[in-house]
Amino acid sequence: MRGRFRQQLPVELHPSLRLVGPSIASLYLTFCICVSSMNISSEQQYPFQRKTPPLDLKHLRYAVAAADHGSFRSAADVLLVRQSTLSRSIRQLEHTIGMVVFDRSSGGIRATECGTGFLREARSILEQIDSLASSARMSGRGEAGRLRIGFYTSLSTGNLRATIVDYAKRLPKVEIGMFESSRNSLESALRNDVVDIAIVTGERGFDGLSSLPLWSERILVVLPETHRLAANPIIHWTDLKNETLILGRRDPGPAIQELLAAKVTSPEDRPRIVSYDISRESVKSLVGARFGVGLTLEASLGGSFEGVVHREIQDGSGSTRVSVCANWFAQNKNPALIGFLRLLKERYPSPTH
Repeated sequence: MRGRFRQQLPVELHPSLRLVGPSIASLYLTFCICVSSMNISSEQQYPFQRKTPPLDLKHLRYAVAAADHGSFRSAADVLLVRQSTLSRSIRQLEHTIGMVVFDRSSGGIRATECGTGFLREARSILEQIDSLASSARMSGRGEAGRLRIGFYTSLSTGNLRATIVDYAKRLPKVEIGMFESSRNSLESALRNDVVDIAIVTGERGFDGLSSLPLWSERILVVLPETHRLAANPIIHWTDLKNETLILGRRDPGPAIQELLAAKVTSPEDRPRIVSYDISRESVKSLVGARFGVGLTLEASLGGSFEGVVHREIQDGSGSTRVSVCANWFAQNKNPALIGFLRLLKERYPSPTH
């Protein structure tokens, strides 16, 4: 019986509801069904059987305000409308839903028994609609929503950590998703819409994607604290000759290995490289256990490892640095991404931006 009644319900969506999206429209229709299922007399149900005007959210707000203030005059004063306009709107609302919401008297108004239930539902629905509309506006401005960041540099310290902390403080309602993986995996994640932006090492971005140069990080040597080179404030690439260099097969290990080949051109002057499929943290643990030395980026300095020291490595031109850039799809119009890119350009301006 209730299912048949709902199908015959002639309530239409007000034009204003068609603009706010399916979630709010669905919520509003649920409200209409709640009204239809209230305990009202068969005589009061008759208006549902004929064509009626669409429900207007403004009329609902007028009715709730009138109930809050106990009179049409007081509600009209607060809402800055004519009392006749408010009174006429509430009568139209009562006609639309087929229910007397208020008993009128010279002393003011009082909600009827059915009107009390109606107003309770109306107040709840209006609060939810206001909340949904506010969330939608915030999402459209990039102040809410979700941002998925891919990276493979360390978050223990450094610019990436500082940038994410800054972004979270500015936009606390944006949910930040983190995805740590290799450079190749991050490129695949971008192309398959797994992440919105990828922060990777290298001056050149991924082919076919937008990129933004950000910052550069120094390369540091990781040494056992008792190592012969630990007393030196600066290490040169040639100092690593005959050392056992532990590198991870994961990033940034491969990039560091390519850089080593460029800095030390003679194979005889290079260290002996041992590669493991382990993390940056595990490389440091092996160094602390005196299995060899390591190379890392300065962003990993935030992690503390017993028995390990870090020293800057240089060549004839000074510090050796690795560039970091951001990559994303230009077609991605996620407002949260746009806000994050705006912050990156603010914090790390480049001559081209």
